[in-house]
This record gives sequence, C-alpha cells and structure tokens, in this order.
Amino acid sequence: MSDKPAKYYVTTPIYYVNDQPHIGHAYTTILADVLASYHRLLDVPTWFLTGTDEHGQKVQQAAEKNGITPQQQCDQTVIRFQELWKRLEISNDDFIRTTEERHKKIVQNVLQELYDRDEIYRAEYEGWYCVGCERFFMEKDLVDGNCPECGKKVDAIQESNYFFRMSKYQEWLIDYIETHPEFIQPAFRANETLGFLKSKELQDLCISRPKSRLAWGIDLPFDPDFVTYVWFDALLNYITAIGYGSDDDMFKKWWPCSCHLIGKDILTTHTVYWPTMLKAMGVEQPQSVFAHGWWLTGRTKMSKSLGNVVNPMEMIDRYGVDAFRYFLIAEMTLGQDASFTEEAFVKRYNADLANDLGNVANRVLNMISRYCDGKMPAAAAADAGFDTALDDALWQDAVAVAEEIAPMIANMKLDGSVGLVLSAVRKINVYLQERAPWSLAKQEGSEAEVAHCLYTAAECLRVCAALLYPVMPEKMAALRTALGMADAKPHLGKLAEFGVLVPGSEISQPGALFPRIELEKKEEKPVEQPKKEKAPKQKEKPSADGLITFDQVMNVKLKTAVVLEAEKIDGADKLLKLQVDLGDEKRQLVAGIALHYKPEELIGKTIVVVANLKPAKLRGVESQGMLLAASMADELRLVTIDGGIGPGALVK
Repeated sequence: MSDKPAKYYVTTPIYYVNDQPHIGHAYTTILADVLASYHRLLDVPTWFLTGTDEHGQKVQQAAEKNGITPQQQCDQTVIRFQELWKRLEISNDDFIRTTEERHKKIVQNVLQELYDRDEIYRAEYEGWYCVGCERFFMEKDLVDGNCPECGKKVDAIQESNYFFRMSKYQEWLIDYIETHPEFIQPAFRANETLGFLKSKELQDLCISRPKSRLAWGIDLPFDPDFVTYVWFDALLNYITAIGYGSDDDMFKKWWPCSCHLIGKDILTTHTVYWPTMLKAMGVEQPQSVFAHGWWLTGRTKMSKSLGNVVNPMEMIDRYGVDAFRYFLIAEMTLGQDASFTEEAFVKRYNADLANDLGNVANRVLNMISRYCDGKMPAAAAADAGFDTALDDALWQDAVAVAEEIAPMIANMKLDGSVGLVLSAVRKINVYLQERAPWSLAKQEGSEAEVAHCLYTAAECLRVCAALLYPVMPEKMAALRTALGMADAKPHLGKLAEFGVLVPGSEISQPGALFPRIELEKKEEKPVEQPKKEKAPKQKEKPSADGLITFDQVMNVKLKTAVVLEAEKIDGADKLLKLQVDLGDEKRQLVAGIALHYKPEELIGKTIVVVANLKPAKLRGVESQGMLLAASMADELRLVTIDGGIGPGALVK
C-alpha cells in the first residue's frame, strides 16, 4: 500500500447507556476495529476511539424506572458495553465516558468560549420536543403530528433556552460539502444532507435544557439553572478524548479524524450540527463521516418493541466470536441495509468458513503431515525440472488479491474485500484438485514436486489468513501458528514476498477451525383444516367511464426511494436492474428505461416507486416494485423528488 496514510484515527458513535448493547452497536464497533486493525498491520499510526453517551433524558428516565441514580444507571450499564467489546476482541485505544471529568471540563470551556463570542444566546422557545430523539422540532417539520425521525409522539414545550447560532453557517456548510466530496460518504448521503440544507432555512440549535425539566447533564458554565443538550455534549467526545484543550501535542497528532463511523439515523447530527460546531470553534473538519445502513430482520428494521433485536452475546455463545464478526462484515454492503437471520448466518458460515476456508486449511495441513513428515516443505529451485506454471499462476493470483484489497478498504468496500479473499481461497482448492499431490506422491522421484506444490498452497493460504486477520483475529492467528509461524500477527506490507514460511518448521493440527453447523429442525405443527368462510365480496371494478374510487387509489402505496446501484441486464436492450433504498429496506427493481438513462446517471436520484406491487420476473430477473415515469412521443423522464425528502417517504 504505497499511498498509505500518515496516520489513521477512527471513531464509533458513543452509545447510550439506557439499555444493553445490540447488533447495531456491535456492528459499528466491529467495523471500526477491522479498519483500525488493518491500518495497524500496515504500520500506520492508529487511534481507535469508542465510548458511551451518559447524559440526557433517556438516561434519566431509565434510572428513574430502575429506582437508581443516573450515575448508577451509567456505571451499571457501561459494563455491558465494555464486557461485550472484550468478547468481540475489540482493540480500541480509548473508551470515553461523557461523565468523566476530562470530558466535562472541556465541554464547559467550549460552551463558555462560544458564549463569550456571542455564538450562543438566550431566547424563548415554543415548539415540539421528541424525548426519544432528544430533539426539538417546528410544527411544519412534524409528520402526521409525530416526530419526523422516529415517528413517535412529541410533546408541546414553551420555555426559555440557550441557542447556538447554527443558521449563520448554512451557506458555508453547503459550499463545504459540495467542494469536499469525500466529507460525507456514501455520496447519496451527502446528497441527502444537501437536500435538507437547500430545501429549508436552517434553524439555530437549542443547546440547553432547564434543570426543572432535566437535571442530568453538564451544567452550563454561564447559567447553573441549565444543563447542556446531550448532542452538543456528546459530539465533542471526538476531540476531548484526544486532548483538545488539554494536550495540544496529542490533539495535533490525531486530528482531523480519518473516519467517523455512524448509523444513517444520526446523519443530520454528524453532518450539520457537528461541522457547524467545529466551524464556530475554529477547528478543522473531520476527513470523512461514513453512514452505514441498518440491520433488518427480513425487510423489517430491528426494534425492541417488535422483539426482533439480535443479542450479540447469544450469537457469540452459540457460534463463536470470529464467525459472528465475519458474517457482519461479509454480509453488509456499507451504506446499504442488510438482513440478519440465523438461517442466513448458518448458510454463509457453512459455505465460506466450513466448506471453503476451513476445508482448504485442513487439506493443506493434513497433506503436509502425511507427505512431508509434519514439517513445512521447501519450494523448488528455478531449474527444478518440472512444470511450475500452475504453481506460479496461483501465487500471482494471491499477490493480485493482496494488492486489490488496499483500494477496496480505502473505499469502504469491506464486504467486497472479504469476498475477494474467499475467491483466492477457492482457487487454492481448485489448484490442489488440478495438481493432485496425492497422485504425485505415488510416483517415484516426485518428492520435490509434491513439496513445491504444498509449499505454494501453504504460502497462498498464509496470504489469505493475513488478509482475513483484521476480521477474524483469533482463528487466523491459530491458522498462522498451525503453518509454523512464530508471529501470530501478520505484516501486510510483506504479503507479496514468496518464501516467508520457513522450510523444516513444525506444523500443527488446529482441528476443525470452523466445524459445520446444522440448524435444529423446528417441529412442524399439524395443519388445521380451514374453516368454511363466507363467499368473498366482489372487488370494485372501474366504472364504465374509466373512473376509479378513492379506496382504489389509496390501495396503491407510493414511496420515495434512492437509487444505490444501476446496471444493464444482459440480452435486454431496454431493461436496467436497480438497487434502491426505501428507507427501511433495500429492494431490486427492473425498469424499461435503458434507452433513456445511462446507469451512472441514476445513482443518487430520489425516485417514486409503487411499493406494494407484487414481485414479478422480467427476463428472469425479479423486480420488487415499479418506478414512476412520464413519457411523450419518444421522450421518457423519471418522476423524481426535489429537496430534502429522503428515502421511504410516503407520496400522497
């Protein structure tokens, strides 16, 4: 990786301590850990920060419900996160709690400085407040009278508060996002933020709560009757933890942040609140804010109220840490939503880990034990006297994969990088079938050829194990040890060197790295005989003049969707296959618009789709909906949405 960064600073959001951690927390933290580990293995100075957000109304309410103080609530709940991170082999360099003095002191210093410069002022406020999101909204922002973010009930509030002059930075922020395309990733999230900023006048941000309503927070230094708004407090953790205002050398070493990893539900706070706060403070902007998607159950977002939240501890206990880490990284395309089911987990585990990686490792190690007396064989000399074309090709494929991984990691294509490594693993298996060392071993004088074959396979396996180490550190360390390597940790800068494994070194048998999993079959209940029902009512038909009823119109559900991917369908000149984001799910559409739009023109567009159309197949490709377009003569144009409306909005 010739263009590796001078340093790498990655953060997760800090997590609320009002409840136990779930798969969303685990995923973001594992993702950050994989990125940090990858850079460390390249000898890039790396800092990885995570922590907990311990102030605010949700924490206070959880404490009241549990009959304890807010600090006790924090102290009891934070342990669950810290214990889970240990179980998940998370290698964070720091864990910040917003109740720590090192954080609170700097937050108050920042507030005082901004107040002294008239960036913060006091005013009367009347509007609507969402407890769950801990945010104020104007009435025009509400959706059917509810919170536009979570959809829950909001409370009417009238009170005096302090406000940050966020509105004065609206035009600056628009310009900054447009001139720094790497700032918000993926690109369609930048378009989402720009749509929000360009469609409405940005309001000043309320940064306080009166103690009469909320006592649990950091006191405003200029008014002890108020505490700091939880988001203004929490966002500052990214700089207080690395020495802002307390250790200038440390702060200069790590800031600006290389990557803030967040879930898409906190996009606005990180791409509007945070950059304007930093601008007012005179602090450089982070290099990138990357918003990943949600984990769904089927097509439904995980939710405690629905009882479909995955408990990471249970998955670890059942299937192991590394298998859990592998599934999360391999299954989600960053930026898009992904589905988690136990059936999908077992299917990928058995296919990728048990059948491919585990099987290849066992074959190579078993054959070295059998044909080379349990010692790493030696590669043949250049003039070995036998054809090494297959061996050379396999090694070059492994080297090519190692080189391709670097740009994929830089572009946050972690699922693709894992898939690439698994393709290299499968090539080792194909190579062994073609070279058939078990047959060679029966031929007299073939010892050198058998040794060269198995050494080549082992070297390629070493490369694959090194590339998968950030994802599965425990299992890949065990595999490296089995290959006779003294250093359990790889060095990614040395992957292209052939001959790293030491001939004559003792190999070992780690057993089945990934034993195959068989899901228990659920007992089928006897099918009940259906009861006789009354004859169904006849469906309403359009009237003779072609008019339809209001009820018929309301049966069609139209929703906004953002186009994530687009490609042509082989053999179909008019058809494009689209992957679209409907807010709470990802779908595939097939549309006859290829004569009017190039695939690359569609990426990031917000379109309108019929969301409740029965799936159908066009040219063998499933389409899970229909997009709307207008046509006249030979012209066709998509129905698109302007402004800040994101995916998943109902079109009425």
